[in-house]
Amino acid sequence: MGFLIFLGLVALFVIILISKGVRIIQQAEVTIVERLGRYHKTLESGINIIVPIIDKPREIEWRYTRTDPAGRTVYISSRTSKIDMRETLYDFPKQNVITKDNVTMEINALVYFQIIDPVKATYEIGNLPDAIQKITQTTLRNVIGELDLDETLTSRDTINGKLRIILDDATNKWGVKINRVELQDIVPPRDIQDAMEKQMRAERERRAAILNAEAQKKSSILEAEGERESQINKAEGDKRSNILRAEGEAEARIKKAEGDATARIRTAQAEAEAIRLVTEAISKSSNPGNYLIAVRYIEAMKEMVSGKDNKVIYLPYEATGILGSLSGIKELFGNEPKKP
Repeated sequence: MGFLIFLGLVALFVIILISKGVRIIQQAEVTIVERLGRYHKTLESGINIIVPIIDKPREIEWRYTRTDPAGRTVYISSRTSKIDMRETLYDFPKQNVITKDNVTMEINALVYFQIIDPVKATYEIGNLPDAIQKITQTTLRNVIGELDLDETLTSRDTINGKLRIILDDATNKWGVKINRVELQDIVPPRDIQDAMEKQMRAERERRAAILNAEAQKKSSILEAEGERESQINKAEGDKRSNILRAEGEAEARIKKAEGDATARIRTAQAEAEAIRLVTEAISKSSNPGNYLIAVRYIEAMKEMVSGKDNKVIYLPYEATGILGSLSGIKELFGNEPKKP
C-alpha cells in the first residue's frame, strides 16, 4: 500500500514537472525565460521545454482595451508572461492641451506600436503601457504648444508625423516600433466652436453668393450673345433681302431700258422709213413748199393750244392759207405711188 502511494506521488510529480516544463507558445507571441533570476532565453511560437523550478517565465505589465455593454472603453491591466508581437493599438483617454495662442482643447490620440525586441521591452522599461501613454501625452502637449489653434485644426497630418517620429525615437530603446499616430478627436472650447460655426456659415454664404453672381453673370452673357446673334442674323437677312431687291430692281431697270431702247429703235426705224417716204414724195411733188408750210403751221397750232387749263380758242386768220397747205399735203400723199 505504501509503495503504491509512493508510485502515485512520483507519477504526480512527473506530471507536474511535465506540465511546468512544456510550454506551448502561440503564433506571434514570445515568452522571456529566466534561469535563477537571470535572462536565459526567449521562447518562440510552438512547443518549448524548460527546466521547472530553475527556469521561470518573466511576467510583464500589459494593458488591454475592451468595450463594455454600455459602449464605453474599458482599460484592463494585467501581468502576463506572453508578449504579443503583433501590432497593438492604444487608445488613450482625452487630455487637455494648450495651443500657442493659449486656447485649451481636448485631444485623444491613437498609437499603433509593435514590440520588435521582447528582451528590451521586458528589461529596459518597467511598465511599457504606462510609459508609452505618458510619453505620448507629454509629446502631444509639446507639439500642440508650438502651434496655434488654426494650425492645430488644419495640420493633423503634420502633427501625426511629428508625434510618430518623436515617439519612435524615444521608444526605440524599449524595443518598440511606433508605426502610426492618429489624432482621433480635437475638441476646442464651446465658445471657439460657436465662433468656428459662424465663420463656416459666413464662408458658405459667401461662396453661395459668389456662385449666384457667377451664374447671373453667365446668364447675362449668354442672353447678350443670343441677342447679338439674333441681331446679326436679322441684319444679314435684311442685307440679303436688300441685295436681292436691288438686284431685282436693277434687272427690272435693265429690262425696261432694253425695252425702251428697242422701242426707240423701232420708233426711229419707223420715223426713218416715214422720212424716207416723205423725202421720196417731196422729191416727186411739184410744190413741196406747201407741205413744209402746212407741217410747220400745224406744229405751231399744237404748241399754242397745249396746256391743261388753256381755254383760249385760236382761229386762223387766213383759213384759205391753211386749206391751201392741207391741199398741198393731200397732193403730196396723193402723188405717192400705190403699192401693188
